[in-house]
Amino acid sequence: MVILEIRKFISEHYRHFNAGELARCAESLRDFLENKGRLIVTLAGAMSTAEIGRSLAPAIRSQRVHAICCSGANLEEDLFSLIARADYEKIENWRELSADEDAALAKRGLNRVTDVAIPESAITLVGERLMVLWEEAELVGDSRFPHEYIYDLLLHGELEFSSEPENSWLMAAADANLPIFTPGWEDSTLGNLLAARVLDCSLKSNRVVRGGLDAMQGLADWYREDDSPTGILQVGGGIAGDFAISVVPMLRQDVGMEVPLWSWFAQISESRPSYGGYSGAPPNEKVSWGKLDPKTPSFVIESDASIVLPLLLLALE
Repeated sequence: MVILEIRKFISEHYRHFNAGELARCAESLRDFLENKGRLIVTLAGAMSTAEIGRSLAPAIRSQRVHAICCSGANLEEDLFSLIARADYEKIENWRELSADEDAALAKRGLNRVTDVAIPESAITLVGERLMVLWEEAELVGDSRFPHEYIYDLLLHGELEFSSEPENSWLMAAADANLPIFTPGWEDSTLGNLLAARVLDCSLKSNRVVRGGLDAMQGLADWYREDDSPTGILQVGGGIAGDFAISVVPMLRQDVGMEVPLWSWFAQISESRPSYGGYSGAPPNEKVSWGKLDPKTPSFVIESDASIVLPLLLLALE
């Protein structure tokens, strides 16, 4: 009933501009999925800390989302939230916060992300648990992707959760063994931690965690393993979005394989094309790079993803 009410609300009130684009995007994506399309969602920014799992987890469980490409921050921050959300601190006056007030947060072991602060204790706990897995992997010569270690922690690590697991997109992904591709994982707190353990010789090398080239090869395998039309929902931009969508021109132009272009595309971003960044690049620019066809259903919603994405995902149910 709630889902139908959301659809009705969007249909009735979201008619023009970015709102109208959201309504058209939701209808098109429902049709795409109902016609056996599969969808990869790319997550940039701090969507996990924004608790996007409350809407993304149900979409994963209902098989509306078939893969995730995310930054290292989004991968780890959903786990931090799952085990320590009760200890997060809400920052009411974040726009007026001074540098000295931020320094005071740091002294208390709190790391601020806009209007919420993540306790350092959560990072320490996860780091200690992962270190055990990394050491075990090194002993046997194993090497796994970042999310595979996290899946191991979630499913077998006997972690105590401080927030509801059903609101965690990572838990939903682990239960489904969903493919996750994490380019640039080194640019994350846990990636920094691995580098530190190699530098202080606690680990012999960083090869216990597979890197970006392995992730691209894994993404290429995933893209080719199914004949179903494949679409991409790009949340923000950055490395998560560009990495995922680039698998197609890599296969077609660099490898010389006959694979289809992306069959559906949508982008939620507040960035503008005039800034020259990937986050604001419109679909027609992606056509010039051999990622999309001029006739590919494409949508650009220039708005706050923390507002738009939950509405879009809930409208798919």
